Amino acid sequence: MKTQIVLELVALFSLICVTRGDMTIQDEIMDEVSGLYTIEGKVYPPEAQQMSYNPNASPNNKWQKDTVLSINGGEYKGFIREDGSFIISSVPSGSYVVEIVNPDYFYEPVRVEINPKGKFRARKVNYVQPSQIVQVPYPLKLKALTRFKYFQTREQWKITDFLFSPMVLMMVLPLLLMWVLPKMINDPETKKELENMQFPKMNNEMPEISEMITSLFTGGAKPQEKEKKPASNTKQTKKRNQERN
Repeated sequence: MKTQIVLELVALFSLICVTRGDMTIQDEIMDEVSGLYTIEGKVYPPEAQQMSYNPNASPNNKWQKDTVLSINGGEYKGFIREDGSFIISSVPSGSYVVEIVNPDYFYEPVRVEINPKGKFRARKVNYVQPSQIVQVPYPLKLKALTRFKYFQTREQWKITDFLFSPMVLMMVLPLLLMWVLPKMINDPETKKELENMQFPKMNNEMPEISEMITSLFTGGAKPQEKEKKPASNTKQTKKRNQERN
């Protein structure tokens, strides 16, 4: 009796599976006939990348809820199943950019091209060099590349920041030069040459301010010196006047 019940359950389960498979096959056939296709693939959890770097990382079981599948900037949207797989049905032939939107992790977008004959081709999205084609396997297998950093870590104090500050360099470098340069010149002959070297002296005879001002106003001409009358002539005229009187 029990074996008969088990056999009936197995037969019922197989019948359900067959009917579901037939329904999915029929849906795919109907989509192909109507010119509509299905984009499918699988999204791997971020923990798969974290566990490879850090085995002690805690898994995040809510990543499916926070992850949304977007095609062409929201023209088609879908969600991810528990195993990470996704299916976007009733998509006409054309070129589509598949993006995985997650608040914590970044997934590389993929372009899926469907020709009118129903052939799929997937490649990486390259906005800088669109002519460069790097194909990826289809159905899609998308993995998280990096984790978003919303906060910048605070810089810590370092002694190198203090040593290489402008004020310290202005004080230390002259002292180092004064201490190093004499030791660099070890040859006594060069020392004697430097000591005996005659540097040009500045001329102390500076022009007067009045002469500079007059030269500016007169166009550079030197002021003419006043001619002094000889004193002997004045004395002779005085004697002649006294004799006449």
